[in-house]
Amino acid sequence: MQGPNKFLDDLSKLMTNAMGVAQGARTEAETAMKGLMDRWLADRDFVTREEFDAVRAMAQKAREENEALKARLDALESAAAPAAKKKG
Repeated sequence: MQGPNKFLDDLSKLMTNAMGVAQGARTEAETAMKGLMDRWLADRDFVTREEFDAVRAMAQKAREENEALKARLDALESAAAPAAKKKG
């Protein structure tokens, strides 16, 4: 009865090793695919999410500053209009 038991043990070891090899191959394939995608994206000059968020925040700040300056200019023009009418 030792024979079939040894055969099953050997088969079990073989399957375990095969699963380890398959897992390693999967990890290598994922790493290679990620590297390929990173290079492809870099070649196309796509921006990262962090870069996009930084530029969006800068644009929002510039928009808010523009609106504040416009309101200030409108107020100055309104104040200057009555003075211009008095001169004319």
